[in-house]
Amino acid sequence: MTIRFTLNGRPVALDTDPGRRAVDILREDLGALSVKEGCGTGECGACSVLLDGELKLSCLLLAAQLEGREVVTCEGLGDQDAPHALQVAFAEHGAVQCGFCTPGMVLAAESLLRENPDPDREDVRRGLSGNLCRCTGYVKIVDAVQAAARERRGGRRKK
Repeated sequence: MTIRFTLNGRPVALDTDPGRRAVDILREDLGALSVKEGCGTGECGACSVLLDGELKLSCLLLAAQLEGREVVTCEGLGDQDAPHALQVAFAEHGAVQCGFCTPGMVLAAESLLRENPDPDREDVRRGLSGNLCRCTGYVKIVDAVQAAARERRGGRRKK
């Protein structure tokens, strides 16, 4: 079956089994390596993507569910030449840590900031609650999300 969707602003037409997992298609077939497979059971958030603007776990999505939809991965937010405010804030605040969970965290933060452009620390923790970090903790991640939120609102960036 040919699945057609948009990935990071570019149209995709892919002949594949409609029952394949989206995480496998995005990583293996389309090279979206920011999409990580952590648990494979929808518990850790490492495979998060934005599907039509909503945060979704790609390990729980099937290829057929991508048909006609818009998928955004961390690569779609920004790159080294033009990083997204969240990507900059994560780097500046040391929130990247080992990096495995970072793309999912960034997408969860993007989803949060679209709904709540001025979150307090508890809002950020709640917004990221579906994303697990096994490194040192969430303080730097919460700091980064709040810094990006300030930046988006036009405020000064604080380190």
